[in-house]
Amino acid sequence: MDWSNVTAEDLIEALREVDWSSPPRPLSEFFSKFTVPRSYVKWNSRLKCNLYYYRTNYFIMIVFILGIGFLRRPLAIVAALMTALSIAFLNDSFSGTFSEKVTRTVRQFSPHLAAKMRPSLTPVIRGRPSTKRAIYICGRPRWVFVLMFSAVSFTLWFVSCGILSVLWALAIGLLATIVHASFRTPNLKARLNTFREEFRAVWRNYSEL
Repeated sequence: MDWSNVTAEDLIEALREVDWSSPPRPLSEFFSKFTVPRSYVKWNSRLKCNLYYYRTNYFIMIVFILGIGFLRRPLAIVAALMTALSIAFLNDSFSGTFSEKVTRTVRQFSPHLAAKMRPSLTPVIRGRPSTKRAIYICGRPRWVFVLMFSAVSFTLWFVSCGILSVLWALAIGLLATIVHASFRTPNLKARLNTFREEFRAVWRNYSEL
């Protein structure tokens, strides 16, 4: 895959749809080999490839840095978790997995309530959905949960007075991510993983026809 032809919008869309439940890469691989990119094109391609391949590692690293910055502000830790959840809900795979697990848990106590948490079926016309498949969480549109968790997190940030702390911690986390993704040499596993994800995307589109 030629990552130099991948736009930022394509990368964001891929990160939104890809499965984030996969475990992080081993530290021995994460900190294996670093080299300076030879040109801007090489750097641009390497940055996108590593951001996609080590996405779980970068997410954990940013959360860890945020946690260190909030050791003296326990309420800010809760706000950070709420913010992380609101961002995670933007991913299709995470939203579906979260909704399914919550529904299964509720079904053990109240099957009737669990049945109401199932989303309504999308009408199908000539073998294809009439509209683009919407993402539901516990029977409600995804944006409801995103707005709800965002509002709660913003309130907690305001009460804890930790906005300045989170901005510094987030800036350090993003900077560390960009530096690592810029100098970490893509390995064979990253390229093979890219081809596998491409095959899954093509197969998914083919199966929807």
